[in-house]
Amino acid sequence: MMQSPVHPPFDLKRFLRILPCNLFAWILLALYLAPVLFMINTAMMPTEQLGDKSAPLYPSRITPYEYQGRQYRIYNVPAEDGMKQWALINPGLEMSQFIDPQDPEAGLIEWNGNWRSLTGVYEPYFEWENFTVLFKSLPFTQMLGNTFFLILAGEVAVLMSSIIVAYGFARFSLPGGNLLFYLMIATILIPEKITFIPTFFLYVGVLDWRGTVLPVLLHLFFGNAVYIFLLRQNFKSLPIDLEEAGMIDGAGPLRRLFYIVLPQSWPVVITVSLLHFFYAWNETRLASLYLGTNPELMPVSFGVQNYQSLISIDNVIDASTVIVLIIPVIVLLFAQKYFMQGLVITGTER
Repeated sequence: MMQSPVHPPFDLKRFLRILPCNLFAWILLALYLAPVLFMINTAMMPTEQLGDKSAPLYPSRITPYEYQGRQYRIYNVPAEDGMKQWALINPGLEMSQFIDPQDPEAGLIEWNGNWRSLTGVYEPYFEWENFTVLFKSLPFTQMLGNTFFLILAGEVAVLMSSIIVAYGFARFSLPGGNLLFYLMIATILIPEKITFIPTFFLYVGVLDWRGTVLPVLLHLFFGNAVYIFLLRQNFKSLPIDLEEAGMIDGAGPLRRLFYIVLPQSWPVVITVSLLHFFYAWNETRLASLYLGTNPELMPVSFGVQNYQSLISIDNVIDASTVIVLIIPVIVLLFAQKYFMQGLVITGTER
């Protein structure tokens, strides 16, 4: 006979001790997510609701009522025997005509007053057309393909270069190696505005690469200082015993790297891959400079941003922003285990 599991007794003192910390964490989480939730909420609102001061905060519309083959809206109308919910048939400034949805056979009801002072009867309603308008207005499939091409090509380039450089800094004693490493880390502090004009002049004025993907991808073949730092920290934390055994068997540096070190470093490699994925997905500066003149190479982030500058409807802008944000969130959701594990590993050094 199976015994039921024994649950530990409830520790009230421990619960009260950690309660303030948990409440503070939940409050911070709510404040952090509030703008995102507000954006999603606005994205699903009908356009008419944005200018309706009496509308509720959630996506909704004034309840429609069909009368004689046409759609009319239901309002709260003050009558002699109390507040009524009538459908507005013929609006007027001083006198309007309504119909009672509960008794439409009674005919039109005249009401003296300005109908604009009435509040509507709202029902929940989600305007999904705000999301589909982006797909109808832009070559979204082509832009998505361009984005994934830039991401995949960039991933291969930046991973290969960063892994090799990081392994060199971690395992080889080079003359002045520490100085070179610190100089590389110092490049993180250089603002992009300083290198903006020289690189633009080189790519456009000298090499004439405007309208091509080369300016977006070329610098990735030389590694990334942040990624090299993360990878180096992980490589230095790995025990060197297996590599020494590989050296005895005649394995060279690259063979040891790809067959011994990398199989133990998948969490940090996935972390670096995710970091570059988020960077490449949200990249708009380089895309606007070098790909803006070639619509066939336009990625999603820049295409949506350019589209938003042409419209002024907040709910459509928020809807297009949600579409751009959803894919990185999904990727992070499925890879968060490796992402967090990689951050923990690269944060320690033995």
